[in-house]
Amino acid sequence: MTKLSVNINKIATLRNARGGETPSLTEVAVKIQEFGGQGITIHPRPDERHITRKDVYDLKPLVTTEFNIEGNPHRPFIDMVLEVKPEQVTLVPDADDAITSNAGWDTRRHLDFLTEIITEFRNAGIRTSVFLDPVPELVEYAAKAGADRIELYTEAYAKYYTADKEQAIKPYYETAVVAAEHGLGLNAGHDLSLENLKYFSDTIPNLLEVSIGHALISEALYMGLENTVQAYLKRLAKW
Repeated sequence: MTKLSVNINKIATLRNARGGETPSLTEVAVKIQEFGGQGITIHPRPDERHITRKDVYDLKPLVTTEFNIEGNPHRPFIDMVLEVKPEQVTLVPDADDAITSNAGWDTRRHLDFLTEIITEFRNAGIRTSVFLDPVPELVEYAAKAGADRIELYTEAYAKYYTADKEQAIKPYYETAVVAAEHGLGLNAGHDLSLENLKYFSDTIPNLLEVSIGHALISEALYMGLENTVQAYLKRLAKW
């Protein structure tokens, strides 16, 4: 079964809008795991507009499933991850002022850079995933850099799912096949939702994990957090 890792950035955004500690990020993380979530994802940014450095350290002892920290590997981010030692770090090439992640790595162009960083994480025993557009040619260079996994950037799939889901998913399937040929694990995330997740999960081979935040937290406003987590898990179930 593909694991569900819940990105809780939006909870931090809501908390920070008012100040104080409500809603509690740590309580939400604990509850998501109680409700069946198999991982907690956070994406701290330098301006701390949602996840703060304090949050990263506060969450570490409370995440009993899988802790996945995403981010652009600037030196302060690298040092924080090496100190916290999550189960997984996902490298994302987003600009400091990006509203959200909007592209994967050009692994060919940044091969040396990624190799150096991934080596640091590997030496520390941290699994490393590289955020990647669905371009099969780039998978080889992610493998050469020493990545354990790639995370497919799924915005394009979500955008075109309603119009033509077969065409929307085609490059993702092709990239997943190449990833398996290179021995890379496969994650996916960005704009996956209750509407489009099942088809993606059923079609993409060897999908180990999805990271979902914005849609899941938004849907929880109507359905409640526990019901929403359970609904996502049902989409991922293989019967």
